Amino acid sequence: MNLTSRIDLLRHGETIGRSRFYGKTDISISPHGLRQMWATTQKLSPHWDCIISSPLGRCADFAHRLGQRYTIPVILDNRIKEFSFGIWEGLTAAEIMETDAEALARFWGNPLIYPPENGEYLLNFQARVLLAWYEITKTYAGKKVLLVTHSGVIRTILCHVATKPIERLLDFEVEHASMRHVLVTQNQGMSHATLLTDLFD
Repeated sequence: MNLTSRIDLLRHGETIGRSRFYGKTDISISPHGLRQMWATTQKLSPHWDCIISSPLGRCADFAHRLGQRYTIPVILDNRIKEFSFGIWEGLTAAEIMETDAEALARFWGNPLIYPPENGEYLLNFQARVLLAWYEITKTYAGKKVLLVTHSGVIRTILCHVATKPIERLLDFEVEHASMRHVLVTQNQGMSHATLLTDLFD
């Protein structure tokens, strides 16, 4: 018997600190970011069976509001927190360029080989994100689920679905409050995921 799930991947909106390297840092979403997320979810909101969110405020605050509005259960999952940027936490790209432009260029070129100093190792990040992904797709087989999370988490899942190596995750553009849609078909213990290019409900 085939069971098809739809997993929607929503990145948080703009934060109060704007475009900085906020990985593990718990920064709040801005009023504009909140409006961005409502606009993105407006057409699909009542259709989810469950909302699973990063516990960081820029994701969880909106997830709880959305769940309350449409009476959808909300679960917080530490495994879909953002990548930790080590000594770059809270800095802008321009600020890093001033002190260590070479390190930033290397990271953008290959984040697997050149992680930020004291940052999270990319394969460890991938392992925790995909552990959550496998569990979610198995637990919610045949359901519609919204993941409210971060760009790094979404890029990691997209790499997995598109069978790209993890060091290519920066090839995917994931804007604030953007949403991606993945169909996952389960059949006799095997699963197959497909990235949708258009909104689907």
